Amino acid sequence: MADDIEAVQLDMADALLGHAAALLAERRVTSAELRYLALRLAESLQDVKRVAESRGARCAPSP
Repeated sequence: MADDIEAVQLDMADALLGHAAALLAERRVTSAELRYLALRLAESLQDVKRVAESRGARCAPSP
């Protein structure tokens, strides 16, 4: 189940990166849009960091 949740989080991060690239390519972006994007990117980064730490803990050699 954890693998499924991680896969969803990573897929969402990938989609958000695509959205960010498109938004940042626009010439007229409001500060509110950029703030919203920054908040979503920060949330996504937290999720991806959690996935990496979780996978690292599972892959760590046992003492």
